[in-house]
Amino acid sequence: MDLSDASTFSLASGKNLHYVVLQVTLKEKFLGTGSGNLTELENVINKQAQKGYRLHTIATSNGGSKGLMGGDRIQATLVFEKISDK
Repeated sequence: MDLSDASTFSLASGKNLHYVVLQVTLKEKFLGTGSGNLTELENVINKQAQKGYRLHTIATSNGGSKGLMGGDRIQATLVFEKISDK
């Protein structure tokens, strides 16, 4: 996975901020149901957890179809909150 892709990378994700917002585009399979790249979403969540963030909120929106043979695109917006060391 290339985190320099604009859909999955935020400059803020490398800084010590209280909240980080990232977007991941989920591609629906052409045949059947379910996302074809849930592992990418899982990788983004785990990478932020390693940096000391927890997933606070996730929202999705339908991004439409990409061509005749492509499945729908779902835009997932993830808000991560820094876990404070008390």
